[in-house]
Amino acid sequence: MDFKTLKLMIFHGSLARRVLLRALMVITALSIVPLLQIISGVDLESGYSNSFIFPGTFAFSKAWGSFKMVQYGGNRNLTTSVVKELMGKNMLNYSAKALCVGEGSMSAVMALKDLGFFDVHGVYRHPFFSLKHKKFIYELDYEDKSYDFVLSRDLDKVSVPALLVLEIERVLKPGGIGAILIGPTGSDPTSLIRSATPVSSLLKASIVVYVDHLNELTLVVFEKKLENVTYFEQYRLPADCPSMTNNKAIMNHIEPLMEVKPMEFEENIAYLPEFVNVSSKQRLVYIDIGASEHMNSNVSSWFFPSYPLDHKAFDVYFVDHNISVMLSYIKRPGINFVYYPGLAENRATSSSTNRDSDPFLEDEGFDFQLWFKHTVQYADYVVLKMNAGDVELQLLSDLFESGIICFIDELFLHCSDRTESGQAVKGGDCMSLFKSLRRAGVYVHQWWGA
Repeated sequence: MDFKTLKLMIFHGSLARRVLLRALMVITALSIVPLLQIISGVDLESGYSNSFIFPGTFAFSKAWGSFKMVQYGGNRNLTTSVVKELMGKNMLNYSAKALCVGEGSMSAVMALKDLGFFDVHGVYRHPFFSLKHKKFIYELDYEDKSYDFVLSRDLDKVSVPALLVLEIERVLKPGGIGAILIGPTGSDPTSLIRSATPVSSLLKASIVVYVDHLNELTLVVFEKKLENVTYFEQYRLPADCPSMTNNKAIMNHIEPLMEVKPMEFEENIAYLPEFVNVSSKQRLVYIDIGASEHMNSNVSSWFFPSYPLDHKAFDVYFVDHNISVMLSYIKRPGINFVYYPGLAENRATSSSTNRDSDPFLEDEGFDFQLWFKHTVQYADYVVLKMNAGDVELQLLSDLFESGIICFIDELFLHCSDRTESGQAVKGGDCMSLFKSLRRAGVYVHQWWGA
């Protein structure tokens, strides 16, 4: 073997060794990042550190973050789809304090901020053994009841899914929403049940409220139960609920609730127009449900004698089933009669009612909810007066369920602790009913008049 051939073999051997050595260095560099995460508790994706990071690892951290951004870039669109789905169901709003958990949390955080969320956090925490704590760590490093919304798609990736679900539930505030993406799954309805069952079976203080297919995955949404809430506080109203938003600042001006009827009670009522400017309102609506209960020969008795606005400024609707009492009021200017046969369930229909001659009885398919929505939808100011009967209280619940309560500015409610059927009112008694409505944000008065 001549010298030239020997030199060439040595050169190629050295080159191969150098290439191999550099490849090993790159692999080691990429591998040391998650190792440092285990040792020091660093969350490289979310940018938070529980402890410290060794010198010289910043470049690797930056390279690792760039790699993750490329790998999970599609997660931004997925997060956007989840948010739009939940907002369309009135389950989420931009003011929610949000947490993204697991793989893709950095891109999910960025997507939420781009959508308009301002208080968003991300954490990439798979269970690992911590040298610092000398134990396996499964917990999220956040306090109980600290987030309104938590999103994760790691249920299929963690070794103990139950711990992830319970940790998400733990950090959710009462009434908060947890959203978990599972998949891929089939498109048939039974696959939704199969996907939701493992989550629902693990929940301790929450219930699954929505399940659907989303981008070949299954979206399972659960809501944490409210604690010590009154009856009407359990309803989730839209974030832009007009009446609740407008009245929130003046709820402290409303008159206190009374156990017994006070003398000259009307003088103590803090009517809403005393605190808000109604003069610019284009259309004012007054609705009296069950009006025949307190009608007499004096037409002025139906309106509030000391109300700051004249009744002539309102479009007036009397809603009742009793035709014989109401027919005399139909011809009066500005008064409209709406026949609502469902109110007859509260009490026996008057024997003087002549159904054969009643022109309104032909429409037995009357949809009161639809009429109510259309009546108040374009109104600028709505006052509602009603009794706390069985049907009316169910109607009140329906107003919350549908969100129509958001268009009721002021409510007058006449209540007895027992309804016509002898049942207790919703919430147990009248005081609880009024407190529940006020805590829910309704500007409601006790109405003691006949």
